[in-house]
Amino acid sequence: MQTELSKKLGVEHAIFGFTPFPAVAAAISRAGGFGVLGAVRYTASDDLKRDLDWIEAHVEGRPYGLDVVMPAKKAEAPNHRPLTEADVEAMIPEAHRQFVKDTLAKYGVPELDEGEASGWRITGWMEQVARSQLDVAFDYPIRLLANALGSPPADVVARAHEHDVLVAALAGSARHALKHKEAGIDIVVAQGYEAGGHTGEIASMVLTPEVVDAVDPLPVLAAGGIGSGQQAAAALALGAQGVWLGSIWLTVTEADLSSPAVTRKLLAAGSGDTVRSRALSGKPARQLRTEWTDAWDDPAGPGALPMPLQGLLVADALTRIQKYEIEPLLGTPVGQIVGRMNSERSVQAVFDDLTRGFEEAVDRMIRIAGRSGT
Repeated sequence: MQTELSKKLGVEHAIFGFTPFPAVAAAISRAGGFGVLGAVRYTASDDLKRDLDWIEAHVEGRPYGLDVVMPAKKAEAPNHRPLTEADVEAMIPEAHRQFVKDTLAKYGVPELDEGEASGWRITGWMEQVARSQLDVAFDYPIRLLANALGSPPADVVARAHEHDVLVAALAGSARHALKHKEAGIDIVVAQGYEAGGHTGEIASMVLTPEVVDAVDPLPVLAAGGIGSGQQAAAALALGAQGVWLGSIWLTVTEADLSSPAVTRKLLAAGSGDTVRSRALSGKPARQLRTEWTDAWDDPAGPGALPMPLQGLLVADALTRIQKYEIEPLLGTPVGQIVGRMNSERSVQAVFDDLTRGFEEAVDRMIRIAGRSGT
């Protein structure tokens, strides 16, 4: 499964795997794809350095990349300095804090132990945190820097290019993709409506060829609703030079999901069991539908706050829900491809399935084309 882009990056298969887990990223690269480590959960530079050290030791010299979250619009305090976590906390209305307390009380969610901090405060969505991650990352031989929320600032793009690092940005429309091209981005990831996490409103079958045409000759990766080799073949037929997969890795044996209950819910879910909700971050993000997302999407409630307020508001609550495995409220970002995630497999087993299905699909199309030409 080779394309011009995969050859440029030195990978056997044009399969790009986004994951928050270092072991999964390394396994994707070892299997012949391109592992991309998600950095949003790293609020401490030392933690990111530790995991990049680990990847370096286990990737067997194969290429890999990093995904950061730098909002397209910079949030600033009134005096024009970058927002701090304290600034954001002060902007959260008391009514929203009370709504969180009431919802957790309704389901009997215990408090954290005294002195126990939230396991995940979503400060990685603040630009200054992402910049500190880049200060670490550029000391490593990463080959790709991806940004999930639009084009990175111009100085970040220039800095990446100085380090011979390609820059990718996700786009949910051809209009967004054109902005990426104008910003000097090297690769556009066309992320369809079906995708997990932050996503737009256009389905992959429509979006991918629109973006390919809009940014030609830039390479495009197709994302959203892809979890089989047949779907990968369809993406390449639409003009993409590879596929960007995220959700499919959540249930691999190398993944380190903090809650066994989340894994069980993922394996049991069908493709109709996700919802685009602002409950997690303040921006529409596809995730498992739960009674938590229902509460935030209920018109009778206060509604989600904008990013990054919502993420900080719910961080402690999500830690409590996950720690105590309150199943009605327990969820995770995931795409509609969750309906195919029915068993725990290794990364290599997923790759074997993807490449086998790709070959079968290509052979089938060759036979069809051969018959039509006789």
